[in-house]
Amino acid sequence: MADYLVIVESPAKAKTIERYLGKKYQVKASMGHVRDLPKSQTGVDVEQDYKPKYITVRGKGDILKDLRKSAKKAKKIFLAADPDREGEAIAWHLAHILNVDENSNCRVVFNEITKDAIKESFKNPRSIDMDLVDAQQARRILDRLVGYNISPLLWKKVKKGLSAGRVQSVALKMIVDREKEIENFKPEEYWSIEAEFLKDKETFEGSFYGIDGKKTELKSEDDVQKIQSTLNGNDFSVSKVNKRERKRNPAKPFITSSLQQEAARKLNFRARKTMMVAQQLYEGIDLGKKAGGITGLITYMRTDSTRISNTAKEEAANYIESQYGSDYLGVSKKEKQKDGAQDAHEAIRPTSVMRDPKTLKTVLSRDQLRLYKLIWERFLASQMAPAIMDTMTVHLTNNDVEFRATGSKVKFKGFMKVYVEGNDDNKKEEDKLLPDLQEGMVVEAKEIKPNQHFTQPPPRYTEARLVKTMEEQGIGRPSTYAPTLDTIQRRGYVSLDNKRFVPTELGSIVVDLLIEFFPEIIDVNFTVQMESDLDSIEDGKVEWVKLIDNFYQDFKKRLDTAEEEMEKIEIKDEPAGIDCENCGHEMVYKMGRYGKFLACSNFPECRNTKPILKEIGVNCPKCEEGNVVERKSKKRRVFYGCDRFPECDFVSWDKPISRPCPKCESLLVEKRSKKETQIQCTNCDYKEKAQT
Repeated sequence: MADYLVIVESPAKAKTIERYLGKKYQVKASMGHVRDLPKSQTGVDVEQDYKPKYITVRGKGDILKDLRKSAKKAKKIFLAADPDREGEAIAWHLAHILNVDENSNCRVVFNEITKDAIKESFKNPRSIDMDLVDAQQARRILDRLVGYNISPLLWKKVKKGLSAGRVQSVALKMIVDREKEIENFKPEEYWSIEAEFLKDKETFEGSFYGIDGKKTELKSEDDVQKIQSTLNGNDFSVSKVNKRERKRNPAKPFITSSLQQEAARKLNFRARKTMMVAQQLYEGIDLGKKAGGITGLITYMRTDSTRISNTAKEEAANYIESQYGSDYLGVSKKEKQKDGAQDAHEAIRPTSVMRDPKTLKTVLSRDQLRLYKLIWERFLASQMAPAIMDTMTVHLTNNDVEFRATGSKVKFKGFMKVYVEGNDDNKKEEDKLLPDLQEGMVVEAKEIKPNQHFTQPPPRYTEARLVKTMEEQGIGRPSTYAPTLDTIQRRGYVSLDNKRFVPTELGSIVVDLLIEFFPEIIDVNFTVQMESDLDSIEDGKVEWVKLIDNFYQDFKKRLDTAEEEMEKIEIKDEPAGIDCENCGHEMVYKMGRYGKFLACSNFPECRNTKPILKEIGVNCPKCEEGNVVERKSKKRRVFYGCDRFPECDFVSWDKPISRPCPKCESLLVEKRSKKETQIQCTNCDYKEKAQT
């Protein structure tokens, strides 16, 4: 019979840990939080120093009964929940329920689920950190006071099912503010002049820089014509050549926010999916008996620390030297942590760099393998030498008019041999080579082409960009990014257009009301300061009751004012201009969880609903009667079908083109890849490049 009881959050984690600890240990799962504030009421007694009223989480009765039974038989109980605020709070609640002394050495923490890490953590148990628990409690109580007081107000004045939250409201305001920037944006004209130069049969490109060595802006066509009239022939002399070597350092290993951003860019993962797959890799994957059975493949995934353990650094150095040679070894630097980083944690990294992703293809799902490969490559690259680039800038002059040409070439790949960080535009970096030019040489301008441009409004936020902005400004913490983005979408406050957030009318109304009646809740600086103050509780510098009270006294006054002065807002349904085919009433646009849809205005008598079909201007190639429309699958993937469905079952994942194939008269479709979009025939081998 087992002498010791170990309690973790999940069964997968329990299974992995039990195998490492042996027969004397029994490992059970609490299935997350066992106590929480009640859902039916605020559950915070503001008259009694904001005392929380905790109750057993619904459905956890049998789990607690089983844990109590095992606890009675155990000589000692170890609480091994996750190594963060939430984990510390879970351990504290379990200690309370199972009558474990919170000051005893009952708490065990580890950043990775490997045999060595688990064994080491059980050699060094500690007491429950009440500062960490208080930091979690303060956040929970603050969020409850905000959410459970403002949300009913929004239900009453705007629409049922709405909510407001300390972090979600600020994120929503950022999206609404960006939309206003776009709407108010006034494009400004500007011009560029590009030239194609020739030197000994080699061509290269250059751009207009300025006059007499001073950078000159071209704001109109008149400015361009003045420059062109100044030019004297097509010969340009090379007035200056700058050659230098530039180092490019690798990106740091992942923290929660950067993992979510990069998985969005490179894998097309939503933040929620990234965290779900990362959790699976952390808790353990069965690698088979020969490879060690169930093993955690990555370190804990909710972290804002870029610290790496010495053991992991040494292992990475050995791997890099053996696989790539000593030239590729990076110089170890002490990582500087940002304010608020939970430095008991490490960065997100593989638990062993020796587990090459190629060796795990048979044991991981496609999503698990792709995310593990991303984490493995990023970590390995972070420990490698910088890349070295040879750059060259050439100054070309004609009658004091200066053009410049730039070139670059990778001299030493360094970390780039393994991994290059993505960007929001998915632009790939390529070598741009110039001929061997020397000062005094003369080159010919084969073509000089002016181009008109207009300044562009700031882009809407993608999930990756919003997470990055929230992190940069100090809004929220690693555990809050994914739930925040999920909530604002579920409430119908935003919709996604081409993977970018667009505020709905409802979202804009909620933000305007919060600005008017609760300006602090929606103020970025206030939220950032509050996050900093909450971090101070964790460090033992601030008393949590005092912090909550300072906030609540002003908040309560604003709440009372809003209750009296906030006017009821009626969101009118937008007419769709078509009648319901079932009852003849007008159809209207409604906002649902996944965006707009068509519904009968005679609801609830008539419950007819239809998706909004977007025509693409192509007749159905199968029945030749209907039109091809854009639809979405259950997994939100776009496909194309006939609007006469189910009478006509034409369907295509690729977007049909209105003109027929010039070779065989069959259907042409757009074939998209990461590199380019091609027009292809569905019947023969005809292909052409799509016009952008």
